[in-house]
Amino acid sequence: MRMGMDRTQASRKLLIGSAIVALAALCSGCHTAPWWRTLTDDLPVMGHRNWIVVADSAYPAQSRAGIETIYAGGNQIEVVAAVLKALDHTRHVRPVIYLDSELQFVPDKDARGTSVYREQLKRVLSNRTVNSIPHEELIAKLDKAGETFRILILKTDMTLPYTSVFLQLDCGYWSAEAEQRLREAIKTAGK
Repeated sequence: MRMGMDRTQASRKLLIGSAIVALAALCSGCHTAPWWRTLTDDLPVMGHRNWIVVADSAYPAQSRAGIETIYAGGNQIEVVAAVLKALDHTRHVRPVIYLDSELQFVPDKDARGTSVYREQLKRVLSNRTVNSIPHEELIAKLDKAGETFRILILKTDMTLPYTSVFLQLDCGYWSAEAEQRLREAIKTAGK
């Protein structure tokens, strides 16, 4: 019996060690990149209504004071995965994920590699709720949010259209359902 427990513990240690190696390999160089430092420095002060965008290379530098654009370079899928992993390790915020609805219609004949990208992104975003809305609506949301709240844009070397991943931060410890119940209780108490 004692031998079985030792094997179980050894298996767990091996699994944890493998997970750490896989996470480090997920975005080689991310943890030493300047954008990573900005992200990890900013995350503790960011809260609900802030945004993080992992953008393609043609994404425009916006002029609003609350919008900061940093060149992350590299592989966009790796940057998305690293940002989501960082967000998963926070307790105070969680991402609400938006993609351009146009992405699902971009054909490989016009943008070679888009199908492969969509599959890779689907794997990175698996088990997460993803909202798709038109690109111009997302830009308008960012522009409006930038009037009051900070937005961090991490610009990658991605050269496929409509591939930016928009992460609107929401409260990590208070759900929309809890907020709705609170509002109903306040409304009921006011009658």
